[in-house]
Amino acid sequence: MTGREIALAEMSAAAASLGAALPRSLQPLFDAVFLRSWDLYDEFVYRLTLRVFEAAGLEAATREPGSTAEVAARAGLAPGQALIPLDWILRQLAARHILESEHGPGGIRWRRTPGPLPALAPDPIREEQAGLEPSWLPAYTLAETVARDYVRFLRGEVAGEEVLFSPARFRLWIDYFSNANGLYAVNNRVGAIAVAEWLPHTEATILELGGGLGSAASAVLEALDGAGRLDALGGYHFTELVPAFLRRGQQALQARFAAFPRLTFAALDMNRPFEPQGVAPGSRSVVYAVNTLHVAHDLAFTLGEIRAALAPGGCLIFSECVRMQPGQPLNGEFIFNLMATFRSRRADTPGQPPGGFLLPGEWKAALEAAGFTAVRFLPDVPTFSDRFPRFHASAIGATRP
Repeated sequence: MTGREIALAEMSAAAASLGAALPRSLQPLFDAVFLRSWDLYDEFVYRLTLRVFEAAGLEAATREPGSTAEVAARAGLAPGQALIPLDWILRQLAARHILESEHGPGGIRWRRTPGPLPALAPDPIREEQAGLEPSWLPAYTLAETVARDYVRFLRGEVAGEEVLFSPARFRLWIDYFSNANGLYAVNNRVGAIAVAEWLPHTEATILELGGGLGSAASAVLEALDGAGRLDALGGYHFTELVPAFLRRGQQALQARFAAFPRLTFAALDMNRPFEPQGVAPGSRSVVYAVNTLHVAHDLAFTLGEIRAALAPGGCLIFSECVRMQPGQPLNGEFIFNLMATFRSRRADTPGQPPGGFLLPGEWKAALEAAGFTAVRFLPDVPTFSDRFPRFHASAIGATRP
């Protein structure tokens, strides 16, 4: 057997073990090809991170122990926008034993382990992914494109939003936020399965927040259509703040679901009160979102607005990339740590979780603090975080009493 065949065989065993912890509805999503692709993308991002680490002068800056802020100062990085992405880089490389960490009363201090940096090219990983499952390649293209400007961002020479969302890179996001992208589609699929399982059987109205380019809505409507429940849906209100995304999402959904007349579209900012934006209190059966709520500026405020928009007994259902262990670096953060809205969250609200991806327990605490009950996960990630610490996708549901 070749090395690739051995790796895929190992992932088949891992998929069988993971499958025993998953409900039957989710098992087909997390097969050996998906798990091997996840490992490959993780390795690809690690190799890009190594390049950034060296190009930014961080190898020299970590030869002596230092905190994240001290390392940033030694390398001449911008003390504001660089600290969270830098901390992620240091954690990522510590997990690969390129760095060692020392925990003291002042926090974590980082230092290079002895020996040269590994010479690892990203291209062979991309090539293996292309042979295994090419639908993941948009995620590779996006990560590699962002990596080219990473050092400039860390030095404060360019804003993260300019790196990510310049007009020339709009096509990258069309390809990334797509159900044809094997990496991103899994969150949409998990969310759609949760909606199909948890949607009230009486006529329901769904409000989607941060609908982006429409891939999450498409997955939900396809799932309901497949279950014979689309005609019973009272309405689907698609909202998105970014005008270009809203237009593109509307065009895609109206073309795909031309026979479903109860699709409506509007701009909505989840960081502002919902009612002045056209969402009446108690007017929705379900509020839905995919990889959206973690960028709320004030999560407690946004959850409160969602609760107010729901009728009594209504459900909040959202799909998120979850962090299974405290401080765990996730490969998607290599890209999204460049977004100011991803890095930071209002800190003066009691109990407010930190910015970025949340732990399952942090989601549960935030939802209950906002007055929701019956918090649930699909799959039930709190029960297997120790056994499968690298699992990352979950739908989360909660009920307005």
